[in-house]
Amino acid sequence: MDDGSAIDILLVEDNPQDAELTMRALKKDRLANRITLVEDGAAALDYMFCTGAYAGRNIGEAPRVVLLDLKLPKVSGLDVLREIRRHEKTRLIPVVVVTSSSEDPDVKAAYELGANSYVVKPVDFDAFSEAVSKLGLYWLLVNRPPA
Repeated sequence: MDDGSAIDILLVEDNPQDAELTMRALKKDRLANRITLVEDGAAALDYMFCTGAYAGRNIGEAPRVVLLDLKLPKVSGLDVLREIRRHEKTRLIPVVVVTSSSEDPDVKAAYELGANSYVVKPVDFDAFSEAVSKLGLYWLLVNRPPA
C-alpha cells in the first residue's frame, strides 16, 4: 500500500480481515493518506529499522503512528514495542496497541513498555470501524507529535 512517500500509519496486523477493516475505516474518513501494512513482527522491525525487505527505506520518513497487534507471528507485538522504544530514532513515535486481548497482564505489559494507548478490538463491524476512525482522528489530526 505504500506509495513511496512518507506514510501516516504503519499497520502491523496478521489477520487479513482486521487489516482490511482497519484500512477501509481509515480511508473512508480520509484520515490517512498513506498506510503501510506488515503482517508479522519481524516485518514490522524490518520496516521501522530499514532492514531486510525495507533496507532501502529512509529511516527519517517515520510513520506518524504505529497501530500494533500483540499476537503476531515471528516476533510478538510486545517485542516489537520494546525494540521501538529502545532506539533513539523511533522512541517517540506513537504506538497504539490494537488487539483482541483484554487480559490485564497484556495491558500492563504494553503500558510498561511504552505504549501510548491500548485498544481492544470490538467484535462488531460497525463498532470496530468507529473505533478505528476515532483512533485515526486523534493520532493523525488532534495529537501534536514532537518535531
